[in-house]
Amino acid sequence: GADFALDPTQGTLLAAAVESPSLMDRVNQGGLVGYIILSVGAIAAIIALLKIITLFGISAAVNKQAKNPGSPSTKNPLGRVLKAVQDSPSKDTEAMELRLAEAIMKETPKLTSWLMFLKIVSVVAPLGGLLGTVLGMIKTFQSITLFGAGDPKLMAGGISEALITTASGLAVAIPALIMHRFFERRIQSIVVTLEREAVKLVDALHADRRVKSREPE
Repeated sequence: GADFALDPTQGTLLAAAVESPSLMDRVNQGGLVGYIILSVGAIAAIIALLKIITLFGISAAVNKQAKNPGSPSTKNPLGRVLKAVQDSPSKDTEAMELRLAEAIMKETPKLTSWLMFLKIVSVVAPLGGLLGTVLGMIKTFQSITLFGAGDPKLMAGGISEALITTASGLAVAIPALIMHRFFERRIQSIVVTLEREAVKLVDALHADRRVKSREPE
């Protein structure tokens, strides 16, 4: 025979399933604040994706340049730092180290670009969610004032709408914070490589100059 489902709640479960909001319904429940949070989250996701591609490309180029420090290329940060050191006419160690630090400082803003935006998103998104929750609760209490507290569905629906923005804020902030920390560590690794390889080059240049100075004329 044919199988059929029996609802012991006499239609209550079926009604709840029908009334269960979809993802878009949840998004719409967040209102204007929710739209703003999700829009900022989408922008942060695009920036994070582009940043991942950029940093991995830079990291690969830096590692490739590190294997060939004698022929620096201006197309990658390490190559530009090495070229700045090589082009330094000074024989003074302190002057070359100063030139090295200056070259690395010029590269750092390019690596850390848009990083502050992700940090701001990780801080502001939960606050925006809290604002949406407060506004939602205000609307709920206004509804209770007008229609009374006799309808539990009215209160539950209002509270649910108020909490949507908090959930949206956390859903945006947590990945943004994780990606910010990940990028910080990745950039720090690249900067350490720049410093290490540049110091090696400075030491090699000074060693070469000392050898030449000892050669008889």
